[in-house]
Amino acid sequence: MASSTLVSCMFESLTDRFDAIFSRLRGRGRLSEADVDEALREIRLALLQADVNLRVVRDFVGRVREDLVGVDLSQSLSPGQQVVKVVHDEMKQILGGETLRLGYASRPPTVLLLAGLQGSGKTTAAAKLASWFKRREGRNPLLVGADLQRPAAVEQLRVLGQQAGVPVFSEPSDPVTVAKKGLDEAVRLGRDVLVIDTAGRLSIDAELMEEVRRISETVEPHYTFLVIDAMTGQDAVATAEAFHRTLDLDGVILTKIDGDARGGAALSVKEVVGRPIVFASTGEKLGDFEQFHPDRMADRILGMGDVLTLIEKAEAHLDQTQAEAALDRLQQGHFTLEDFLEQMQQVKKMGPLSGLVGMIPGLPKEVRNAEIDDSLMGPVEAIIHSMTPDERQNPSIINGSRRLRIARGSGTTTTEVNTLLDRFKQMQQYMRQMAAVPGLGGRMARRAAGGRKSKKKKRGR
Repeated sequence: MASSTLVSCMFESLTDRFDAIFSRLRGRGRLSEADVDEALREIRLALLQADVNLRVVRDFVGRVREDLVGVDLSQSLSPGQQVVKVVHDEMKQILGGETLRLGYASRPPTVLLLAGLQGSGKTTAAAKLASWFKRREGRNPLLVGADLQRPAAVEQLRVLGQQAGVPVFSEPSDPVTVAKKGLDEAVRLGRDVLVIDTAGRLSIDAELMEEVRRISETVEPHYTFLVIDAMTGQDAVATAEAFHRTLDLDGVILTKIDGDARGGAALSVKEVVGRPIVFASTGEKLGDFEQFHPDRMADRILGMGDVLTLIEKAEAHLDQTQAEAALDRLQQGHFTLEDFLEQMQQVKKMGPLSGLVGMIPGLPKEVRNAEIDDSLMGPVEAIIHSMTPDERQNPSIINGSRRLRIARGSGTTTTEVNTLLDRFKQMQQYMRQMAAVPGLGGRMARRAAGGRKSKKKKRGR
């Protein structure tokens, strides 16, 4: 499942509740104290039903009330919009505030230690994290299988490492020795990132904590991440508290957020433990793994879309040269069905369309939550493939007999062919208007690139 469907799965109910609350507020010219109290009661109830920690809910609502009481409303915002802004800012804070930017050791490798309970998805998260460093950061990671407790854990890591193109080190020894030798192996091979997978238990016990503590003391990690299962709700937060008492955690990796979790763990862990969510595992594939951005997540929860993540996905999956060439042709008025087919095939690489639609700001709830069947793109591709090169370049030549031939060749009907041609003509007109807006794409791309801040390292090697 694509990361863009994260909110629709985990926060759908909460997003719908906020959408209803804010819709009522936006329609009022002024807000009385009673209006604010009513909205805050509904927000409190919505958060509690999302399984957010009671103390977190109480503090959140209290801060929102404090920000609203006695504050002069912004001249550029309506009273209803001001409430939305305050709620958004506080939502961003309980989700972590700023995105944690990872720094790298001056003397490689940068060591990352993963801890967590059995069943939290820790081994898979280790492979996804290594894959992320290789794919997104251009690093050369090494995985260490120090989970010698669970049968086949090392073999699972080797299989995942092979899929990611990342080597795995392990041996039949004790976990502390394996971790130490893994660090030595990373130095020997010139690997600049080391990800260590440790053993878990079904529940927290003294043996588990002692083992992971000794590993930490031996390899002195730059970052220690706790892997927690979003499906376990408040139990995940309690687990984080227990591990943090033993390890100096730097952050949390949240897994299984593509399930039917209500979002309580994501909205509670930073406030309760004092450590942010750093990464989110959003599906079963190695690529279903992304950095956690509190501001973007707050946008998504409040139904504001997520343009920056959409841009990043496009940059990661789309061929820039082809996209620029298509834009040039579009601006010159020469965007054809051939170009449309090419762009459609590239967009499919970005993930399910329903997830991408959810990132577009300003869409009604009905559109944002709509289930869009990706298989509907199949007939469109078949219709275009059934056209001659001349027909793709100049659809205006497609008369009645040609439409019948195309329909037969693609296994569709002439009505479907007509619909495609009509919609393509409308799309051409719309895209020409968008392309004419000066600097639109460039400004968004520069904002997406952003600036990178390095976290101060715990030690240098």
